[in-house]
Amino acid sequence: MGEEFYCVLKLISGEEIFSLVSIDENNEDPIVILQNPVVMKISYTEVGSIVKIKPWMEIPDDDFYMIKLDKIITMTEITNKSTIGIYNKYLDNEFNLNGEVKITDKMGYISSVENARKKLEELYKDIKES
Repeated sequence: MGEEFYCVLKLISGEEIFSLVSIDENNEDPIVILQNPVVMKISYTEVGSIVKIKPWMEIPDDDFYMIKLDKIITMTEITNKSTIGIYNKYLDNEFNLNGEVKITDKMGYISSVENARKKLEELYKDIKES
């Protein structure tokens, strides 16, 4: 197997895929191996640009996919650290958080429901007595 690199592939189907790629040239017919391929769509607004990322294949749980070279129109290596950072941040969130946001103290999660209820009841009693 060859060296891994970040790449955008344009397939004969018209799809554009961003992925970590390596090429297996051991066979007569080389195979491109995609690791966690995604589709990136960039939208421009008045505020700035927005990158929407979704998995290339949404139903399978596989991380690796193989494509024959005859299914690829072109490949472009990506060295832009910003684009690679966005991709890696997406993967971190996708695999570590499972779509859920972890609650932190900075988000306001500082008490249990029971403690918050008691504090609110005390505040209500103090206001009522005043």
